[in-house]
Amino acid sequence: MDSAIVLAFAVTLFAGLATGIGSAIAFLSKTTNKAFFALSMGFSAGVMIYLSFAEILPKASGYISSEATDTNAAAIAAAALIGGMVLMALIDAVVPSGANPHENTRVELMSEPDGTLEEIGIQQKRLMQMGVFVALAIAIHNFPEGLATFLLVLDDPEIGIALAIAVAMHNIPEGIAVSVPVYYATKSKAKAFRLSFLSGLAEPAGAVIGYLILAPFLSDFVLGIIFAMVAGVMVFLAIDTLLPTARNSSRGHLTVYGLIGGMAVMAASLVLLSL
Repeated sequence: MDSAIVLAFAVTLFAGLATGIGSAIAFLSKTTNKAFFALSMGFSAGVMIYLSFAEILPKASGYISSEATDTNAAAIAAAALIGGMVLMALIDAVVPSGANPHENTRVELMSEPDGTLEEIGIQQKRLMQMGVFVALAIAIHNFPEGLATFLLVLDDPEIGIALAIAVAMHNIPEGIAVSVPVYYATKSKAKAFRLSFLSGLAEPAGAVIGYLILAPFLSDFVLGIIFAMVAGVMVFLAIDTLLPTARNSSRGHLTVYGLIGGMAVMAASLVLLSL
């Protein structure tokens, strides 16, 4: 098998399985370090936004220009960027209410079921349903993320790996969102970790299935469209998920500092890599 494909799959697998890190944090911590959480989520958003506009979108326009004028290529890339955002918005729309994987990302938001035996049973059932729904929602979200990460690593490993790290950071609170309600429902860390782990596997699954479907059609023009949509997906995740989650976790300007830091580190690293 081509070593580039193996690398792309391994990086995508790493990003997806970061949900397991979220589970570990949930089991080892009784409270969330809100300052660190806000900074890291802001940092991840900064990396995603910077890469999307400074690297991925120009790359997409360059591929599209192989079959279109520069002006038309820029317009097509912009339309595909919006298309990627719309795709993620549609995915969000089909997620059941109350199963948003970006809510309940703080360990202390959950508590032990209490009351009569019947009330505890009802609460445990609801918590289990929440955990399963959140895991399903994460799997749906991770499918296009996995394909995006895989194709970008395949095309440009340096940019793809940077994006994968940002996606992995974004997946950590999702692991918390799955494991905490399942643990309180079942009292089993193994079950909670397993469900969180399985939801993360949707990322490499999306990479493999998507690549097998698209491989016969991957001309430069199609690749350009996909990369522009990838940029849209990443911008949507940063604006709709990472920044609000970070902002809700801490007061002050920590989220903004993390955002600026992510952009600055990404810009500096790409400049150094080009020397």
